[in-house]
Amino acid sequence: MNFKHLIVGALTTVALAGPAFAEWPEKPIQLIVPWGAGGATDQVSRVVAAELEAALGQSIVVVNQPGASGSIGSQAAWDAPHDGYTWTAGAAKDLGTYGVTGKMDTSIKNWDLYLNSALASVISVSADSEIDDLDEFLEALKSGGLKVGTSGVNSAGHSTIEALSAAVNGSYIHASYDGGSAAVLSTVSGETSVTTQLISEQIDMLRAGQLKAIAIISDVDVDVPGVGTIPAVTSALADFTVAPIYFGIFVPGDVPDDVRAKMQGAWDTAIANSSKLAEYTEGRGSIMTVHSGDDAQMRVWPSIQANAWLLHDGGQSAADPDKLGIPRP
Repeated sequence: MNFKHLIVGALTTVALAGPAFAEWPEKPIQLIVPWGAGGATDQVSRVVAAELEAALGQSIVVVNQPGASGSIGSQAAWDAPHDGYTWTAGAAKDLGTYGVTGKMDTSIKNWDLYLNSALASVISVSADSEIDDLDEFLEALKSGGLKVGTSGVNSAGHSTIEALSAAVNGSYIHASYDGGSAAVLSTVSGETSVTTQLISEQIDMLRAGQLKAIAIISDVDVDVPGVGTIPAVTSALADFTVAPIYFGIFVPGDVPDDVRAKMQGAWDTAIANSSKLAEYTEGRGSIMTVHSGDDAQMRVWPSIQANAWLLHDGGQSAADPDKLGIPRP
């Protein structure tokens, strides 16, 4: 056999064998956190990313891309190729209502949800505030004039103060900040009167005595280590709707099947059994809730419904939730 025949034979063998594809993930994954550094989403996402790196055998690069109530970073994740290499994170209730506010043309059903924790908002005032309990806070809210710091429209803090205001026919001045951490510090410094951000964002200031907890958005009083017992909002507002706010990592739902299978396996093992996540949630006043698939969709739906109709009834929607498949709860 001459040299020409050897080359032709080799090329034919390669062609018949076909290309060899590396298994996912073969390169670093980008996790877009659509809120500022130091907030609830940023904190828990970094804990989870570190755990998944070991499980998947690949680096996960966390990038903060805040703006427009989290929709800019979420849109960036959606616009990237749906190949499993770009994720986003946050509260499912936000992702599920961007269609209502007109910030994104998406539905929660378009995403695979990987939930890691559940949080509640806390009504807090500065340590030297004249407001000492929930009744006094509600009276002040009815009177109007309270300046409330949140991380923006559609954030957990904003949804909370909107619901409270609606419950007592009150009014307030909204001050929006780039992330929950900044909103909390605004109340510590006296720039705002109240913050209604998530407990994980407030807990350091609560433990340091620089914030005073008035109530937690829960139907039971909650004993928080280092803070004490925080009264339930239902102690004064018996009919107030309470729905857990679930946080997680979100991946476009049409990624390849092998990506979904490997991601599911990592979630069911590395995250479900993560001592680091358990330690984080316990220390930050949140609850470790590892869910995915249909179970995750079912769990987040009540908070999406409540948030969608709160926005719509408050005149902050661009679309009727009913027309987007979100019926009134």
